[in-house]
Amino acid sequence: MKREVKNCIFAEIEMNSLAYALLAMVARKDCSGYELVQLLELFWQAKHSQVYPLLAKLEQKQYVAHRLVKQNGRPDKKIYRLTEQGREILSAWIHEEPAVPVVRDEFLTKIYAIWLTSTKRARELLHERIQYFTDMLTDRLLKIREMEERWSDDLYDPHSPQFGRYMILQRKTRLEQEEINWCHWVLERLKKD
Repeated sequence: MKREVKNCIFAEIEMNSLAYALLAMVARKDCSGYELVQLLELFWQAKHSQVYPLLAKLEQKQYVAHRLVKQNGRPDKKIYRLTEQGREILSAWIHEEPAVPVVRDEFLTKIYAIWLTSTKRARELLHERIQYFTDMLTDRLLKIREMEERWSDDLYDPHSPQFGRYMILQRKTRLEQEEINWCHWVLERLKKD
């Protein structure tokens, strides 16, 4: 979904949600394109083929700038930072009403049609889902622990760049745990079969 920034000197520039997510990431810390793809996992799966062209566009509009970091045996790495213009457009966007969340989960469609398969396959689907979210939850809890060790004083300060990321990580852990719980609940219903 694309939207225009209202009441902003950059109103002629049309931005999408991914562009704002990239600006938000580099507002917190300078990042390479690869790091940005990893950080975006908190919101949605973005591919390198989406991120790099968009970074070039954001740089052309002077919302981000990069510096080159020399690497041995590999091409130089671009590290992106937010510019003052980027900060202004990001700040203006934060005041807008968020778009309606987009939910697209193939697994849920399979659950909706689960009556068309065997109980054995239904259980397999649920166990695969539990394993996936257990792995995600384990990784996320490790990231939370690392943040708590590194920035304990900043995590509850709403003016800290770490605050928002910490809150999102906490939300994701709760959602993942609830997804696991729900899968177990469904498995219990399958036992009655």
